[in-house]
This record gives sequence, C-alpha cells and structure tokens, in this order.
Amino acid sequence: MMASIMDRRAFLSLTAAVAAATAHRSQAATQAKPVSLKKGDVVLFQGDSITDAGRDRQTQDQPNHGKALGRGYPSIIAGGLLVDHRALNLQIHNRGISGNKIPDLDARWQADTLDLKPALLSILVGVNDIWHKFNGKYDGTPATYREGFSALLKRTKEALPGVTLVICEPFVLRCGAVKDEWFPEFDERRAFARNVADQAGALWVPFQAMFDDAIAAGTAPDFWAADGVHPTVAGHALMAATWRRVVGI
Repeated sequence: MMASIMDRRAFLSLTAAVAAATAHRSQAATQAKPVSLKKGDVVLFQGDSITDAGRDRQTQDQPNHGKALGRGYPSIIAGGLLVDHRALNLQIHNRGISGNKIPDLDARWQADTLDLKPALLSILVGVNDIWHKFNGKYDGTPATYREGFSALLKRTKEALPGVTLVICEPFVLRCGAVKDEWFPEFDERRAFARNVADQAGALWVPFQAMFDDAIAAGTAPDFWAADGVHPTVAGHALMAATWRRVVGI
C-alpha cells in the first residue's frame, strides 16, 4: 500500500513538473525559431556525466546505437524521436563525457561537435565547473564559465549557421554531494547559462525549475538524484519528458 502511494506521488510530481516546464516555454524560447526536423538531420547531445550516462565509446560513431547513447535522458529522447519521426532517418549521437567542464568541451569541440554537423545541438554543462572547484581540481570562476560558454556558442554558430541550439539549465538537488557552500555561486552560474542561451537565441530547457517543482509537489530530492547531481532512472525520465515538451519535437 505504501509503495502504491509513493508511486502515485512520484507520478503526480512528474506530471506537475513537466506541465510547469511547458508553461515556461513561451518565455524560455522567445528568441528561438520553431524547431523542425528534416530527413537525415543529425541530433547531438553534449555535456558531462549526466549526458554521458555510461555510453560506450567504442560504438559512438554509430548513430542511434543503443550502447552509444548511454542509459540517460539522451537515450530516452532518442527512442521517442526515432519512433515519432521514423520517416526522417534521424542520426542521433551522444558525445557527453564524464567530468567535463566548459574548457574540456572547448578542447574537443571540433571533432566531437562541429565535424558531426548537427542540425540540432543540445548542451548541458555546468555542475563540474563548480563541483571540481570545491574539490580542488579546478579554479574557474562564474565569469570563466560565462565567457567560455558564450565563446563556445559563438564558435558553433559561425561554423554551423543553421544549427538549432538547445541549452539545458544546469541543476543540483540539495542532497548527497551538494553542500551549502555551493550557494549562491551555483545559482550565479545558472543565471549566466540562461543569459548565454538568450544571447545565442537558443531554446532553454529549465531543468532546475523542473526538479524544484517536482520536489515541491511531494517527492524527496534523492528520488530524482541520489547524490544531488546524477539523476536516477526517474530523474532521467523526467528530464527527457521535459526536454521534448519544451523543444517541441
């Protein structure tokens, strides 16, 4: 009986969070053009371990490959896109790498992004830029994050003028590895990510707002991300549903 109550609470939380994210879409996409997909389009997911989600590097050159897409939100999204747009022969890739920060993306951007020529590029990056700072492995500031992210998007638009950019909001949940010392700096970095997305005319997927709404609706933070950073199965499913609703494909 208790399990069924929790399942219902989780379902209601997910439904409320996705609805809230969709309600924010008009303001999140004011500068972005409507998304449309064409036959043979390449869809690329970029980021850190949240995007990586255990993907297999040996098969990464094979689009739509189950192992290459990992076990997280990119794989869930890819499955839905391939079913709903089966006539388009979409080519979907995941090139997220665990531990990556903005400088790491920049260092591999040509081979792992520009050379793939994506028609739609989704980026989620930011948590390591603060996490690695607090564990002594990185000294980048919020300004470093903003300037590096802005330069990366400028470089991308110059090389791929027709690309549709989707910028995902960095997020953390207050449990596990996430400590009070992360704030307010993490919120500053989130604000910079939104600013960079707006300046680039990108779609904005509000993952932090989504998780905040889900928690407010009645589920504990560790239901969505046990360590406060890496989503659970439920967390990835919620991200995928929100991404598709906001992006509109």
